[in-house]
Amino acid sequence: MRVILRKVALSVIGLWFGTLGAYADERDVRVFALWAGDHETRAFRDMLVEARLYGRVPIHELLRSASDWQLCAAEPFAVPPVGQWPAVRSTLQLLKVLGDQRVLSRYEVVSAYRNSTLNTCAGGAVGSAHTRAFAVDLLLPLGADPAPLCRFWQTQGAAWNMGLGRYPTGRIHIDTAGYRTWGGDFSSGSSFCQRLVTAP
Repeated sequence: MRVILRKVALSVIGLWFGTLGAYADERDVRVFALWAGDHETRAFRDMLVEARLYGRVPIHELLRSASDWQLCAAEPFAVPPVGQWPAVRSTLQLLKVLGDQRVLSRYEVVSAYRNSTLNTCAGGAVGSAHTRAFAVDLLLPLGADPAPLCRFWQTQGAAWNMGLGRYPTGRIHIDTAGYRTWGGDFSSGSSFCQRLVTAP
């Protein structure tokens, strides 16, 4: 019940994002700086700089773990394992293209890599791309139209191996771990992208 209430609260807070200037997530730059003081993030940062992807997503957002990290007694941030760094680059390159094509202009990443223990506690899907590849959950500003994302997924998603999900809270999931789409019940049939595909 506490997990459900927290998710409802986060979705309400998310409604403020982009309209009142409030963050959708309390893990801001200050919290990240306190955390990063005791963690090694330099190699990860250097990898992003070398790939010319540093700053595509603010580092404190890119390293956010699950939103339920406090309820799960987990760390607020997490550096993905080195073996997943190629997937990090792939997902960030996709976000860059989405930005360059004005499919995604403003958004906030609220969850990225999480280990399997945290994923289970947070109610993530078994084998979630958040644990085995690199996925981002993001919030769009209030009133933003997600349809351009679907059109991109339909026309260019296969080439990117793009996974695109949308949840009842309004969160959007993006990864490059397999060409697929889903909606609130985690099935392709509930995806608003599939409805666009089958619409006359």
